[in-house]
Amino acid sequence: MTTLLYLDTFSGISGDMMLGLLVDLGVDLAEIEAELTRLPVSGYRLAQRSEQRHGIGGTRVEVFCEERQPARTWTMIDRMLADSSLDEAIKGAARRIFRRLGEAEAQVHRVELDTVHFHEVGAVDAIVDIVGSTVGLHLLGVEEILCAPLPMSSGLIHGSHGAMPLPAPATLQLLKGQPVRDAASDRELVTPTGAAIASTTARFDAMPELCVDRIGYGVGGWQLEDRPNLLRGILGQRTGVAGLKRDTVTVIECHIDDSSPEWLGSLLERLKAAGARDVSFTQLQMKKNRPGIRLTVVARLHEADALAQLILRESSAIGVRMYDTRRLKLHREPAVVQTALGNAAVKLLYQGETLLRITPEHASCEQLAQSSGRPLPDVYRVVSTAANRHYGLED
Repeated sequence: MTTLLYLDTFSGISGDMMLGLLVDLGVDLAEIEAELTRLPVSGYRLAQRSEQRHGIGGTRVEVFCEERQPARTWTMIDRMLADSSLDEAIKGAARRIFRRLGEAEAQVHRVELDTVHFHEVGAVDAIVDIVGSTVGLHLLGVEEILCAPLPMSSGLIHGSHGAMPLPAPATLQLLKGQPVRDAASDRELVTPTGAAIASTTARFDAMPELCVDRIGYGVGGWQLEDRPNLLRGILGQRTGVAGLKRDTVTVIECHIDDSSPEWLGSLLERLKAAGARDVSFTQLQMKKNRPGIRLTVVARLHEADALAQLILRESSAIGVRMYDTRRLKLHREPAVVQTALGNAAVKLLYQGETLLRITPEHASCEQLAQSSGRPLPDVYRVVSTAANRHYGLED
């Protein structure tokens, strides 16, 4: 089974809340501190204590700077991490998080990544939060992280550059392409550091089926009136079939009996161009003996509403049905194999580490059929035989 951590972000996420959550789940802060000594960063100390928010107890971890810290650029931080003696997995994860953070800041300020100066996020507390979080995840043995959509606040905050809108520009940049929701709050619930950790290490999705082992709460600094300022983490073991990828998608459906076939053909292309994962038509017998079709669209959760609107705008449908459903998928990898007819593209399909089968790519086989003059079914057989022999799947 897979050890999974689900981040329940009802009150957002920040670096210190993530660190507090991991300690609350059972990581010894002393072990995190021992790993942090592998970095050439000093002049700070960590403190933990139990606190409550709205009657719910959790762990608060704070970083106290005791010495003036130098200004740091992304290049300096990345080099510091690369040259450290941290475990390679921890080092790699921390560098990926800081790179995403640096790229977001570079985009916001319209400068090159190498010139990005971290003001708030480059301070020692951010380095400790990010590296400490990757250490904690490693110590817990977390293999997969899922995260609820993050709550976006509105209003203004004040930073080193003056007044900035909420969500902070870097936070919003980090969350491009990810599902978010309205927080109905004027406090900064999601910080750039928290967004960087979540968007780099986690996949945004609904809570899956799992056997719950531990529940932890990372405590934020503010006392909020409308919600407990906590980051809840649910640690457990995934149930179900091992070795399969899992996600959740939205299925959009409607029945149509009065649209032109030309319209429907164009609609299919428009839906695919707009991001639909799959689009299909199924023949139906509808009321008054009319032949019709069922339009089925598979969409990412955060793109479903826009695709539904496209259907209503571009077809004669006056309503759609929408429901979220879970998927189990084999892991796929592209590859190229040599055949007697030339190189051919194939898909390698895995369950976990086991290669189950190899599928020739149609476009590649079609090109070989045209260039060789061989029938397409023969080309498929040639490619399949060569691929199975190359990867040891022959009977």
